[in-house]
Amino acid sequence: MRVALVSAHADPRAPLGGIDSGGQNAHVDALAAALTGRGHSVTVYTRCADPTAPSELDTAGGYRVSYVPAGPPGPLAKEDLVPHLGDFADGLASRWAIERPDVVHAHYWTSAFAARLATRSRPVPTVVTFHTLAEAARRNRGDRSPDTVARGKVEKLLARTATRVVATASEDVGDLVRLGVPRRSISVIPAGVDLDTFRPAPIAPSGRPPRRHRLAAAGRLVPRKGFDLTIAALAAIPDAELSIAAGANTDVASDPEARRLTDLARTHGVADRVRIGPIPRDRMPDFWRAADLAVFTPGYEPFGISAVEAMACGTPVVASAVGGLLDTVIDGVTGVLVPRRSPGAVAEAVRRLFNDDGRRTGFGMSAADRARARYSLEHIALDTERVYTDALPEPAADDDPEGAEGTDRAVAPTGRLDPVR
Repeated sequence: MRVALVSAHADPRAPLGGIDSGGQNAHVDALAAALTGRGHSVTVYTRCADPTAPSELDTAGGYRVSYVPAGPPGPLAKEDLVPHLGDFADGLASRWAIERPDVVHAHYWTSAFAARLATRSRPVPTVVTFHTLAEAARRNRGDRSPDTVARGKVEKLLARTATRVVATASEDVGDLVRLGVPRRSISVIPAGVDLDTFRPAPIAPSGRPPRRHRLAAAGRLVPRKGFDLTIAALAAIPDAELSIAAGANTDVASDPEARRLTDLARTHGVADRVRIGPIPRDRMPDFWRAADLAVFTPGYEPFGISAVEAMACGTPVVASAVGGLLDTVIDGVTGVLVPRRSPGAVAEAVRRLFNDDGRRTGFGMSAADRARARYSLEHIALDTERVYTDALPEPAADDDPEGAEGTDRAVAPTGRLDPVR
């Protein structure tokens, strides 16, 4: 199957931690590689930020990246890409006129909008993963700006006209149904992780005696990630230190959010117990393994791939009960869910686990088991492939003399998030 993954603002090869470079980039990269491993011909179409770079290249994952010119050179926030979506759509259309994909899978509403424009004259089955919806931003962040309202109207159109919609979290299903998407057209498929890389394993001793319990968090340094809540909670956990892993290319010294968090740590009297710094991607497994607990306290998180990576390494999770974390973390089994924006609840959950080594160890074992059972890339690729197959038009009678019965097309996606939960 020729698969076109459209990820307008999120280059799968971009270093994580840059402008709008995070979970979507990692997800598209992993999905493309996993689908390629299943024998599909996969091309990722993304915006060209460097006009001197090749227009196409092959990746180590076996898939191809096609860079489509749109907007000025250099990094561009996804909101700033909107005026250039027409150019991006034209680039898609010209490429697809030469090699038409069997299915298009658009990631985020801007990609879906461009894909819709590009396929007006030559329709192609289109699957959409929004990653985050305007309705969720309104509900969880109180964002009622004109741009968000307008985006919501566009998402409604795109969702209703997509061949199939993939949600990364169960919470999104209700929003999609309210947008007018039939439930039968929605499948819930989370992001996956490389379980050969993120797995439980011993780590080399640090060379210094452990003085404190270690909390770990990771993500782009932006306010919505809620690192400030974890720092506030740390003031009530005197025997712990917190390490926050930023993207490998993050300049912490000049980053405004890093400075804000550092000032906040001083205000709470925990500056000597908070470390913020860039961590290379290949060191992230050991970063999670070295932690006693992983902590995620966003006001809203559409999915939260870092939580799954920590769980895959056998590290239990304390997380806000929001968004995709409600699916990822099984409260009382793989970790603890706490009310959002509640530093006191975070501190209490962490202290209880620090005081119960057996429970914490059990949570870690269950977390690794859950990651293997539900979040392997092979599992995610298979579920996604089923959605693609279901999105394809039924073959004409002349093309299928034996009929559709008994073919792979009869296998529909379950649409269930978690067959093992």
